[in-house]
Amino acid sequence: MKRRASEDTTPVLITKGSRLGLFLIFSIFCCIVLLGAGCTKKKEEVKAEKIINIKVITTQKMPVRPYVEAVGTLEPWDEVIISPEVDGIIKEIPVEEGFPVTKGMFLLKINDIDYRLGVQTAEAALGQAQAGLNNAKIMFDRMEALYKQSGVSKQDFDNASTRLDVSVQDVERAKAALSIAKERLSRVILRSPINGMIKQKAVTTGMFVKTGTPLLNLIQIDPLFLTFSVTEKDVGTLKRGQDVVFSVDAFPNREFKGKVDIIYPNVDEHSRMLKVEALIPNRSLELKPGFFSRVMVYTGAQKEAVLIPITSILYEGTKVRVFLNEKNKARERYLKLGRKYGEMMEITEGLQAGEKLVVVGQNTLTDGVNVRVVK
Repeated sequence: MKRRASEDTTPVLITKGSRLGLFLIFSIFCCIVLLGAGCTKKKEEVKAEKIINIKVITTQKMPVRPYVEAVGTLEPWDEVIISPEVDGIIKEIPVEEGFPVTKGMFLLKINDIDYRLGVQTAEAALGQAQAGLNNAKIMFDRMEALYKQSGVSKQDFDNASTRLDVSVQDVERAKAALSIAKERLSRVILRSPINGMIKQKAVTTGMFVKTGTPLLNLIQIDPLFLTFSVTEKDVGTLKRGQDVVFSVDAFPNREFKGKVDIIYPNVDEHSRMLKVEALIPNRSLELKPGFFSRVMVYTGAQKEAVLIPITSILYEGTKVRVFLNEKNKARERYLKLGRKYGEMMEITEGLQAGEKLVVVGQNTLTDGVNVRVVK
């Protein structure tokens, strides 16, 4: 029978050199694992690259007409203060505030008793003067005949001639006094000098008024003046006769029209604004003086231009840019701007009709980033 080989129980000794070798092997293994993990992460990042949701519109040319914007106020075409030219007690005043009036319409009457008596007195004085003139003429004719026959002295003849001259002057004075009396009588009735409306009534029947006291305030509101101011930079675009379109709060869904009528000759040195007045027809009398108005003055002919929403524009110092969608990539584009038209801006350079303009989400974009168009 064979003898079983005895088991070797001699302990294994790990030397310092062998420990160093194991450590190097472990380090290399860790580096390999870490490098592999890093590559895997980069691959995952590439696969998970961010896509930004956006909304776009297709740019297009639109018909536009250059204009200047302003705010203004409607004012009456004419305003008249009615005052009496004679003193007296108001006998009749048939109009009230807000009443329409026409040119020549009866507005007010002052008690005329004193002025009628004045006319009668002047007429009597004129009759007396004319009687005196007739007597003076008869006396002069008699003296003249006698003087030619040497029947009276030259002194008597001259006295008769003088009395005739005085009588003529008395008659002229009496006529003038009668004319004045009649004129004063005619002024007890006041009539409207314009077509318009009663803006203010300051007196009532029975009041005593003196010459020059304001009684009624009349305004003419057809047509009206629209007064507004434009900035100094817009002065060169304004001309008399240009079309004006405006709106008022009283009729928010309507537009009213007029024409530039007066361009003031000087710019205000403090505000640097130029005052302008437009003539506004108002046959319906709907528009009222004092209405606040939002004004557009058309300064040129209609044209076509590329317009984009103001909200799509990004400002970078003095530069202006937008983002376009080109094959689901964001592309930055720098522009030159023209005039503002409401909420739209004219583009004079850098953008053509038919391009896909980003209008929502552009604030988070950079050039070349992936994008997805959503509705």
